[in-house]
Amino acid sequence: MSLQDKVAVITGAASGIGKDIAKEFLAQGAKVAIADLNLEAANATALEFDPSGQRAFGVAMDVTDEAQVEAGIAAVDARFGGIDVLVSNAGIQIVGALDTYKFSDWKKLLAIHLDGAFLTTRACLQRMYAQGRGGSIIYMGSVHSKEASVLKAPYVTAKHGLEGLAKVVAKEGAPHGVRANLICPGFVRTPLVEKQIPEQAKALGISEDEVIKTVMLKETVDGQFTTVDDVARTAVFLAGFPTNALTGQSVVVSHGWFMQ
Repeated sequence: MSLQDKVAVITGAASGIGKDIAKEFLAQGAKVAIADLNLEAANATALEFDPSGQRAFGVAMDVTDEAQVEAGIAAVDARFGGIDVLVSNAGIQIVGALDTYKFSDWKKLLAIHLDGAFLTTRACLQRMYAQGRGGSIIYMGSVHSKEASVLKAPYVTAKHGLEGLAKVVAKEGAPHGVRANLICPGFVRTPLVEKQIPEQAKALGISEDEVIKTVMLKETVDGQFTTVDDVARTAVFLAGFPTNALTGQSVVVSHGWFMQ
């Protein structure tokens, strides 16, 4: 289950969950492309984790831009000699009631989560198939791939969609040795979640502490946020798993919020 010298592309990896996954992959011996909309932050992250520049580098990637995705994946392939793992992690959150939700925000959120997953998957699958050494594709889902919450219609829709995509990739990729999985974290206290706390407090008419206790952590067994380390360790486990036994499966990492 080693990631030694495996080549991984991680989108949205200059901050939050993606950054911690990149750090853990590098610790396990992988070579990592830090793909992010913010190239300066991606380069800084790569330099922070790998000052030598031998095992990590930043890649500019707007995952909704077909040309930019194709160019970015090609750059990784050229630099590291192939691609073994894709972690499709880039995402955003825009909360709001469905009856007043802006169509432009709906399209933006779905494009980043779903178009981005499709474009990066297609580009990586082409190389994984040609290489003939298999691979692993991991999508960053959510407990909202399994459950629904108010004020999150497009997010819930997108995260449910990623579960379906993972299952299709598992079936299509199997003859080529490519596995696919979905990680479904509970609330992780990243900047994305921090931004939601005051937004939900305002929308629901409650305090920020109440949002944390009665909305975000109410269903957990221990009242604890999921950590970036919880998610990163799960990604390492799935990326390095040696057989098809778990392909197509989603792994919920939520401190018991959702139990399958």
